[in-house]
Order: sequence, then structure tokens, then C-alpha cells
Amino acid sequence: MARRRQQPSSVRLPWEDRRGIRRFLERSRLSVVVALVVVGLLGMLVTRAAANRQRRSQTRATIGQVHRAVARFRADMGRCPRNITEMLHPPRGRMTYLHGGEPRDAWGNPILLTCPAPDDPDTEEVVSAGPSGDFLVDDNIQ
Repeated sequence: MARRRQQPSSVRLPWEDRRGIRRFLERSRLSVVVALVVVGLLGMLVTRAAANRQRRSQTRATIGQVHRAVARFRADMGRCPRNITEMLHPPRGRMTYLHGGEPRDAWGNPILLTCPAPDDPDTEEVVSAGPSGDFLVDDNIQ
């Protein structure tokens, strides 16, 4: 009985020949690198978003301190402060209403005080320029 010669299969798995193994490993390395880059970018975005939320929270706390300082100034002086400097160095040599110098938001920008507020003479407007640092961009924090 003659033995038939077996034809090589046209379907090859990556581990069946040396070139296939090399290609398989190169492709898997590439996918691992791509996955690591994607995970790294997502981690960076999540970290930046958390830092931005924390900065907004700190800025709102600073704005609240300025509102309370203006209320104390109005109670003592009977009028609005002309600017933030007047609350740091009040007339009649009284104690300062703001501690630690000129208030700044979490991005290092100065806080803007308008007293009395343009729409209500009994209140004040305290605004941060937000992350952009520009009052004309719509990311201000009040």
C-alpha cells in the first residue's frame, strides 16, 4: 500500500511557523502599547478633571470669604468698600477684613469685587475669571 503524501494545510495558526510567531508577537506588542497609551490618556483626563473640580471648589470658598469680609466691612463702616485694597487696609486703622493679602482664585488670578452690585445696591458682586483668567470668556465663577 502506497502512502499518500499529505498536502500542507492552507490554514496556518500563528504558532505553527517561525515567521507567524514573530508576526503574532509583534501584533500583540503593538496592541499592548496602544492599550497602555489609551489607559494613560484616560487617566490623565480623569486627573485633570478632578484637579479642575478641586480648583473650582477652592475658588468658591475664597469668594465666600470675600462676601463675608464685605458684610463685616459694611456692618462696621456703613458703606461698601471701594475696592479689595480698602478691606486689606481699612480706614480708621481698624483690623483688616481680609487676611493673607489680596484674594486670588485657585489659578492665581485676582478676585474682582464690585460693590454695590450693578443690579442691586444692597449686595456686592464677587467674581473669579475662572480657568481662562479672562473675564470675557464664559467660565467665570461667582
